[in-house]
Amino acid sequence: MLKRKPPQKQMVFDLTSFDSSKDAQLERMIEARVAIRAEAAAIRWRFRLMVIEAAMMMSLVLVAGFALNQPHAMVVRSALIVGAACFASGVMLVGLSGATGLAISAFRRWRAR
Repeated sequence: MLKRKPPQKQMVFDLTSFDSSKDAQLERMIEARVAIRAEAAAIRWRFRLMVIEAAMMMSLVLVAGFALNQPHAMVVRSALIVGAACFASGVMLVGLSGATGLAISAFRRWRAR
């Protein structure tokens, strides 16, 4: 059976000399890694939702403009402006939520001292 090498970013657990007294330390290590992965996945999902929201708003402006028989150039320009504005505001919100999360974590670490 082939053994795959773990990616360089992934740390390897050495369970050959497993001791039950190290169980709590192992649990803390696992929880920390899971939290890092969950945070990265949450940021990816926020970005996906932001892109979907911008595309939906852009398509709504396109459909409404064409349904109201507005000039095509004006409708397309308006849709692009709305899509760009939604994307920019989404990026700003994701960035601010990330910065707030880091600030709260730093505050909790400072307060725990």
